[in-house]
Amino acid sequence: MLSNPVVISIVVLLALSLLRVNVVIALVISALTAGLCGGLGLGKTIEAFTGGLGGGAEVAMNYAMLGAFAIAISKSGITDLLAYKIITRMNKTPTGKNLAWFKYTLLSILLLFAISSQNLLPVHIAFIPIVVPPLLSIFNRLKIDRRAVACIITFGLTATYMILPVGFGKIFIESVLVKNINLAGASLGLQTSVGEVSFAMLIPVIGMILGLLTAVFVTYRKPREYVVTTAEPTTTEIEQHIANIKPIQITASAVAIVATFATQLFTSSTIIGGLVGLIIFGVFGIFKLKESNDIFQQGLRLMAMIGFVMIAASGFANVINTTSGVKELVDALSTGAIQSKGVAAFLMLLVGLLITMGIGSSFSTVPIITSIYVPLCLSFGFSPLATVAIVGVAAALGDAGSPASDSTLGPTSGLNIDGKHDHIWDSVVPTFIHYNIPLLAFGWIAAMTL
Repeated sequence: MLSNPVVISIVVLLALSLLRVNVVIALVISALTAGLCGGLGLGKTIEAFTGGLGGGAEVAMNYAMLGAFAIAISKSGITDLLAYKIITRMNKTPTGKNLAWFKYTLLSILLLFAISSQNLLPVHIAFIPIVVPPLLSIFNRLKIDRRAVACIITFGLTATYMILPVGFGKIFIESVLVKNINLAGASLGLQTSVGEVSFAMLIPVIGMILGLLTAVFVTYRKPREYVVTTAEPTTTEIEQHIANIKPIQITASAVAIVATFATQLFTSSTIIGGLVGLIIFGVFGIFKLKESNDIFQQGLRLMAMIGFVMIAASGFANVINTTSGVKELVDALSTGAIQSKGVAAFLMLLVGLLITMGIGSSFSTVPIITSIYVPLCLSFGFSPLATVAIVGVAAALGDAGSPASDSTLGPTSGLNIDGKHDHIWDSVVPTFIHYNIPLLAFGWIAAMTL
C-alpha cells in the first residue's frame, strides 16, 4: 500500500501543500509523481495530465462567471447596504452575552445558507462570493476566527448531501449510492433504498456535527484579530455611500439574484444563470455595456485561483485514473490477507479517503469502489446497513479537507478576499481535522454496530 502511486502522490500533494507550495504547482508535481511511480513514463504522464485538463474547463468557466456576477452585485450596493444594516444593529447591541448571541446568530444564518445551497436552492458554492465578502468587516469587528467560518460552510456543503436526499443529496444518495450498491449487490442478494442510506449515514453525520461544534465552540472559540492594511472608510463616508444607493439598484439586485438562481435550477448551468444575472444588471444600468470587460476581469481575479486549481485537479485525477493505482488499492482489500472485521472496515474507509482526495469528487469515488466493497463487506459478515455506511463514508471521506475540493476552495474564495485567509492552513487543515477524523471514527462505529 505504501508503494502505491496513488498513496505516494497524495502524500506528496499534502506535504507540498502544508509547506505552502502553491496548490496548482503541488498538483502538477503530484501528478508527475503518480505517473512516474505508476510506470507511465514522463511522456504518457504529461499526455494524461494535459488530456484531463479539459475536464476542469467547465468548472473554471463557472467560477469566472460567478466572480463577474459577484462583482456586479457589489457594484449595485446591496452588499454594502446589508453590511451597513448589520453593523448598525451590532453597534446598538450591548456587549457581553447579547454580543455573543448576535455572533452565533450570524454564524447560524451562514450555516443555513450553506445547507440550503445543497437542497432548497441547490446552487452549491455560488452563494459564497456573494454572501461572505460583505460580512468580513463584521467578522473582524466581532473578532471571529475565519477558520470556524470555513468549517461552518464546509459542513453545510458536505454533511447535507450525505444524509438529505434532496438536491445534490438526491443525486449522491439515489443516483450514485443506491444505484451502484444495488448494481454490485444484485447477484449477492443485497438491495438498498434511499431511506436505508439516509439512516445508515446518520451515525457518520453525527460525527461531523460533533466536529462542527468542536470547531466553533472549542478549537476556534477564542477571538482572533485580523490586521487591516487598507484604511477603512469613516462612518460619515459609509453613511454617505449608503444614502447614494437608489431603490432601482436594490430592485435590480433582487431581480438578478432570483433570476440567476431560477435559471440555474432550470438549466442546471451556472454559466447561463450568471449570464442572465449580468444581463439584468446591464439592463437596469448598474454598469454600462462598455464596462462589461472590467466586470469580467475583476470576476476572473476574484475566482481565477479556484478555476486553475480545479483545472489542475482534473489533470491530476486523469493521471491517477490512468495508472493502475486506484484498482490496486481496491483489489488489495480482497486478497484475503485481512482477517479482522474491524481492520477491514478501517482500511476500506482509509482507502476511500485516499481515492477521493486523489480524484477530488466523492460522487466519482462510489462507482470505483462499490464493485469490490459490496462483496467484500458481505464476505466479512457486515449487515446491509453497515455495508451502505462503509461505501457511503468511504466516498465522502476526503471531500472536506482536500486542497483541490470545492468544499474547501469555495470557503477560501469568500474568506480570502482581503488576503487574510490561507487556503491550506485556514481551510484545508481545519476541515480535515474536524470532519475527516470524525468521519473515520464514526464511520467505523457505524460499520461495527449497524
